[in-house]
Amino acid sequence: MAVISENGANTRNLITRLWSNRETRSVIIQIVTLTVIFATLAFIFRNVVINLDARGKEFNFDFLFHPAAYDITFSPFIEYSSRSTHLRAAVVGILNTLLVAACGIVLATLLGFIMGILRLSSNWIVNRTVYCFLEFTRNVPVLLHILFVHGLIVIQLPVPKKAVNLADSFFLTNRGFFIPKPVWESGSGLVAVVLLISIAFVVLFKRWAKKAQDSTGRVYPVLGISTGVIVGATALAFLAADMPLSWNIPELRGFNFSGGIAIKPEFIALWLALSYYTSSFIAEIVRGGILAISHGQTEAAHALGLRPNRTLQLIIIPQALRVIVPPLASQYLNLTKNSSLAIAIGYMDVVATVGGITLMQTGKEMETMIIVLLTYLVFSLIISGFMNLYNKKMALVER
Repeated sequence: MAVISENGANTRNLITRLWSNRETRSVIIQIVTLTVIFATLAFIFRNVVINLDARGKEFNFDFLFHPAAYDITFSPFIEYSSRSTHLRAAVVGILNTLLVAACGIVLATLLGFIMGILRLSSNWIVNRTVYCFLEFTRNVPVLLHILFVHGLIVIQLPVPKKAVNLADSFFLTNRGFFIPKPVWESGSGLVAVVLLISIAFVVLFKRWAKKAQDSTGRVYPVLGISTGVIVGATALAFLAADMPLSWNIPELRGFNFSGGIAIKPEFIALWLALSYYTSSFIAEIVRGGILAISHGQTEAAHALGLRPNRTLQLIIIPQALRVIVPPLASQYLNLTKNSSLAIAIGYMDVVATVGGITLMQTGKEMETMIIVLLTYLVFSLIISGFMNLYNKKMALVER
């Protein structure tokens, strides 16, 4: 017959009591989980170091300061040439990724809300047309949409010598959309300061108007007043500074346009394809959010004499946003990550620059992939954080 010592029995009882306590058990599980995770990461890192050493490679980022020796055809924010460093090429790629993601989110949101509302239209033709478009778009891979739009732009649009001319200033060709470039001159700082002050005033006025509406019920024309203040004040400052702005107009020279701003077909195709593809999912989210609101809300608003458009604006949409915002954040994240497919049509984003050409030239697989992964991680965390703050703002306040 086994005999358990007093110390062993006490230890066993202590462990049993700790495991029986819910809070203590959760802490123990978390500690064990973190230990396993860090042990796994250490094992992976050790294997990476051993494999790199076996191949005579060093883990460092010195290559970022070497000349890139390749061209990037689309760099709207900073100057770049083939003599620039890999670090500058990485910055260009990150900015290009940010540009297409930001523009795509704005356009996808607008299209998604419009189609989501039209999806509920009582007009049978409008309803069925939007339904067919959404079903077709959502059931075709996004890469095919990107290739389709890019093919339309490159094949169907005219060559530069036969460009679509708009007011001798805007030119649409299969090599891009060429628009005038603003050139700010002396005195433009005053215009910028007035613009910022006007925007600050509009933000404060909007908050005041909302408080006044909550307390008195009076609705102020916030949009009209805000537009008038921003446009009017900025225009007066612009005239007072003797119109410190000139335009660099694109001109046809040889086989292409020079001057102005060239929006490349790769960007246009990627932007449009990602936008309408993501908007088809947003439309269904918007439709579901609106249907989640009791029809009694609409009937009550009509009983008070509100018009249908004001009912949608003031009653339905604000309540539906509490249902719409959480899945909407996921679609924004999907759009940002889907932008990595840009490499298929030659758009120079962070995957094509750092994760593509730089990787092949330098052989720094680990370092370049870390940069690419961290880029998308940071973008995703920023989007998630912003949407969480907005969702918290839209949540019901308990009294």
